[in-house]
Amino acid sequence: QVQPVESGGGLVQTGGSLRLSCAASGRTFSGKTVGWFRQAPGREREPVAAIWWWSGDYYAASVKGRFTISRDNAKNTVSLQMSSLKPEDTAVYYCAAQGVARSSVTEPSQYDYWGQGTQVTVSS
Repeated sequence: QVQPVESGGGLVQTGGSLRLSCAASGRTFSGKTVGWFRQAPGREREPVAAIWWWSGDYYAASVKGRFTISRDNAKNTVSLQMSSLKPEDTAVYYCAAQGVARSSVTEPSQYDYWGQGTQVTVSS
């Protein structure tokens, strides 16, 4: 099994930037699609971005143009660079990996391995 471990959350002002990192503990992210999700209080977990092993990425409409997902296969990490942050980006951010390739990268149920989450708070 692979255990994602997130880091990099914190408090930032509106318009600021943060970089989240997700490291694989145990087995690697090799061959796996990795996604970032977020969950704000009282709301459902929602997809933010995802990156396939071979190529390609996905972004939610609400973050497209502001967030960038990338992976470093040598370091076995996936990062989420967040810029132009808004108060509505405040949430717990989770990194997740699919055990096998699946057709959907936006449904939480399609991911097998989850990190513990890291809090991102954007102050107005």
